[in-house]
Amino acid sequence: MINDIISYHLKHNTIEKKHIVSILGFKRNSSEQKKIFDYSRAVKNKNTAGYISIKAVIEFSNYCIKNCNYCGLRRDNEKVKRYRMPKEDIVRTAVETAGLGPDTIILQSGEDYSYSSDDICEIISQIRQRTKLPVSVSLGERERNEFREFKKAGAVRCLLKHESVNKKIFENSNPDKNLEKRIDLLRYMNYLGYVSGSGNIIGLPDQTYEDIADDIIFMRDENIKMIGIGPFIPAENTPFQNLKSGEINLTLNAYAATRLTIPKVQLPATTALGTIDKTAQEEAFKYACNVIMVNVTPEKYRENYVIYNNKAKMDFYDTYNNLRSLGYRVSPITENAVNNKKYGG
Repeated sequence: MINDIISYHLKHNTIEKKHIVSILGFKRNSSEQKKIFDYSRAVKNKNTAGYISIKAVIEFSNYCIKNCNYCGLRRDNEKVKRYRMPKEDIVRTAVETAGLGPDTIILQSGEDYSYSSDDICEIISQIRQRTKLPVSVSLGERERNEFREFKKAGAVRCLLKHESVNKKIFENSNPDKNLEKRIDLLRYMNYLGYVSGSGNIIGLPDQTYEDIADDIIFMRDENIKMIGIGPFIPAENTPFQNLKSGEINLTLNAYAATRLTIPKVQLPATTALGTIDKTAQEEAFKYACNVIMVNVTPEKYRENYVIYNNKAKMDFYDTYNNLRSLGYRVSPITENAVNNKKYGG
């Protein structure tokens, strides 16, 4: 099967569902897994810039109108200390962060409509003007016209995880969301010219290898440019709090399968994976992943953005130093900023 997968990829520059299902089932440190990881590394090195991109996330509000069964920010979780960052604090954090050297600023929140479309546009515009960095928005499901306005204001990327294309799994995890609406929004983002991002969760109830393969094929066929795949982690005070976490090995296999299916994709080694197993997150960079998200939310807010339990901290300089100590290159933007700060340039 391994040779069949590699032969198919060499001919078509992608793989199909049956190949993905096989990869997902590879045992940890098996000869099959080692061979596919080696091939995935070659594909990654050929199709990416050869460095790891560090993107900075500002989690500016943990209010959310949705009630997802897995998420600690769900509407009915009354034990979360809620916060909203003032607009000027969001912009100030972005400006201060830009000096560190990330190559993107990501604005992330729960679905919080207390920030109007005009508010978000103002934040985006000011960050673009004052930092010159690309801005991504990860705000959940807003209206079409809002995403259009965000694009006009200067947003370059838009991140909206589909979580699962299996409708039963999606609805079980997201009782007040509509899968068709979410897919429609993803397609509209592509239409608007965003660099679109999506992703799925490994380990949701009743999920099979076939479901995960369908997710990866869906993202390929929908021309998704950035894909966040992470293991499910239970969160306190949610309906899923007593479920077990998603499997590390399955997540690593999903990264390799995604790299082979969509060779040029921007693929983060997610914070969720690093929360469960930091070594596995570091390993993922060797053969599949080329992006990492660092959290630059001010400390007084950060501890209350509890999507899941024991979320890894992922500070900028700790992440940079760790990547360099492991022998990985980072983007020229980051390297130049760090060297300028170090040597007073």
